Amino acid sequence: MPPRRAVPSAGRPYAQWPGERVEAAPAEHYARLVRIAYLVLAPSLGRNRRVLSAHWMAQRALAGRQGADPGRAYAHVRLRVVRSALEAGLPLLRFARPRRAQFPPVVPQVWGLRLFPHSCGAGELALEQELASVSGPCRAAHVLRGLEELDDAEVCRVLDAAGVADPRAALLEAGSLTAPHTLLASPEFDPCSLQVRPTDPARRGRRTRTVLAGVGALLVCGTLLLMPGDGLGGPSASSAPLYARHRTAQQALDPAALHRVPGGLWRGSARRDFTVWPTRGDRTGDTRLLGRALAAWARPGPAVVSSATPGTPDGPPMGPPQLLYAGEVGEAAVVLFHDGLRVVRYAEPRNADPSRGAALDFARVDGADAVAASALVVERRAGRIRYLTAPWVREAGVRDLLAPHAVARPLSRDRHGVTDPLAGPGTEEGGRADCRSWRALEVRDGAAARLMTDLGELTPVRLTSGTPSAPHDVTGRAERESWARTACLLPAVRSTGVRSVNSWPYAKQRLPEGGGDALWFCTRADTWRGSGSRVLAQFQAPPELSGGAGAPGAVAARAEDSPDCGIRRPRVLAGVLWKSDGGRWYVLAAGSEQFASLTATGGATGRVDGRLLALPTSKGDRPRLDGLLADGSRVDSLR
Repeated sequence: MPPRRAVPSAGRPYAQWPGERVEAAPAEHYARLVRIAYLVLAPSLGRNRRVLSAHWMAQRALAGRQGADPGRAYAHVRLRVVRSALEAGLPLLRFARPRRAQFPPVVPQVWGLRLFPHSCGAGELALEQELASVSGPCRAAHVLRGLEELDDAEVCRVLDAAGVADPRAALLEAGSLTAPHTLLASPEFDPCSLQVRPTDPARRGRRTRTVLAGVGALLVCGTLLLMPGDGLGGPSASSAPLYARHRTAQQALDPAALHRVPGGLWRGSARRDFTVWPTRGDRTGDTRLLGRALAAWARPGPAVVSSATPGTPDGPPMGPPQLLYAGEVGEAAVVLFHDGLRVVRYAEPRNADPSRGAALDFARVDGADAVAASALVVERRAGRIRYLTAPWVREAGVRDLLAPHAVARPLSRDRHGVTDPLAGPGTEEGGRADCRSWRALEVRDGAAARLMTDLGELTPVRLTSGTPSAPHDVTGRAERESWARTACLLPAVRSTGVRSVNSWPYAKQRLPEGGGDALWFCTRADTWRGSGSRVLAQFQAPPELSGGAGAPGAVAARAEDSPDCGIRRPRVLAGVLWKSDGGRWYVLAAGSEQFASLTATGGATGRVDGRLLALPTSKGDRPRLDGLLADGSRVDSLR
């Protein structure tokens, strides 16, 4: 892996620890122990819970070190931390005694706030993704070998003492990780140097109201149970039937009542969205398949594996839904419904007993336009994807985002609009996860070519370029070249309910010492639900200085639920540390056109008129950036 040439300009660098045995009191190495726990914990827990759990594990280990030999106190405490972090990743089994580490920590507790370490560059993001894809023992082996600098024999001894069944296998798995060990000491993985963000007040209010409503319901039920008769005011009281017996609910479960759209309706309709998709597929008349799909939607049993994009309700239909598709795709029989708010996908094995398992997926699609309704994922299997395209899509193709100068390859479709399978983005043809290519779907509707990509959900994500006020489809050479260096950053927003991703080139900067021109981009992912947007400020040095035309840009800053780079606040300021070919370090920063001046303080200090800043500095400095807008207001950099 080539060395990183740019790192974020926010946060404090973590001092490297020597490899020799630490003989001081373990409490003096609290931050080190917390970092170990944070790195070994599964990234799927989320950064907030990993931070709190890591602190709890370190405190618990320190509290239980009494009696250990002083010369071996640190090794003893480290073993307890590693053991607890590994136990936290064990699955909860029905008849097995649960471990305390498998549950969220009692202390410390933080209410109304989310905690997470400082965000850094693309290298740290790549390491986080690698750690998420391997086992807990592999993460522990990688940390002990890379951060603690233990030899393989000592790593095996610690893993064995921590309860790992096969330490050698964990070491071999850790050897497959490609990220350099130095990244383990990055501020990205320091749970003692944190950023704080508020939780969603609306969600917090909903949870409070839900708890109060539940308490009220329990009180009412208790009162009714104590009443004479049937608890409903006596045998003469009238009541409505149960929901499952309600006329509208029963009609929603009837395949004959499904709303079916004729094939040519979309041509004369004033709207183009999912409501005018015709009913397609070779099993639209299979009432048994449709009945099973509707029953699984209304009352999913234990054999149904269900998933929903964030913010998407997964309840039963309120009336007969629209049937979009019913047919055989690959090894599965697939049914697609639309109820005005959601698209629902039901899939069962084509030649197997449906009671042995089925899948049910929900995705929110309210407000979809003709572009957003251009395609749906109808099958995702073994790293390959098939799409069902809209009736107004005239041509479909495959474009590799990492090959910006290559032409799109035609993608065949059957008579129902189902495409041939194509390798998913970030995977090789054999299905192995990689980012040597990123295959996106290109659809043409007669007006323009639209570029869309799969991010793990039913609806593909539209990719655009341009300013927040006027994003447009990716068509030009420069736009494709910028997306070639942005595509491999998209896994950071996978499975978050994303509707579209826009990459905005907001500044161009001449590098010091004749290093060429660098580009600054703000990449914003907007969601179907409105909240939960993700923003990445990206620094793209010239390809010859950063690993080639397909090398990902350096992530200078990131934010969640921020209006920056969006239609409501189309501005951004970010900076990086950059090392020239001459070995000298600089603070580089760039703001959008609203900035009249920029200021850096701490480490490198200086002020410039205009929206571009370049100051000499030292390795490891983390200056604070802010800027003055043309209207006189001062704003901080993206974070």
